[in-house]
Amino acid sequence: AGAMSEKFRNPLLTVDIIIELADGSIVLIERKNVPHGWALPGGFVDYGERIERAAVREAKEETTLDVTLTEQFYTYSDPARDSRHHTVSTVFIATAQGVPRGADDAKVARAVWEDHLPAPLVFDHAQILRDYFTFKKTGQRPKPERSNP
Repeated sequence: AGAMSEKFRNPLLTVDIIIELADGSIVLIERKNVPHGWALPGGFVDYGERIERAAVREAKEETTLDVTLTEQFYTYSDPARDSRHHTVSTVFIATAQGVPRGADDAKVARAVWEDHLPAPLVFDHAQILRDYFTFKKTGQRPKPERSNP
């Protein structure tokens, strides 16, 4: 079998959204599906869809909130971040008003504070949240990792 018959495999593109509420809390969801646990709202980008649109759509589907994206935070691509397949997630920061309600793939959506995060946090979302809270305090974004040749 030559290169032509090999299955073409690419990482899957996803978005995650850090939704800031007026009281200083952010929104996390409790997942209905495996892996079970708490996560940022997010999901897969559809073919033909801009990632910004995917972020707004996924936030609405999982939390019922209409979000306004304020910035693109960082992109996370560790092949081990999701045990099911290699995903690359662009994380957006957004604002919203109202009370989050779990819908679609989310059992529960709720406002949480940095010192009261639920457990377990799935995927690499604990790392993303550490990076986000550092950014909020210092203005410092994550730096690209130096890869060893």
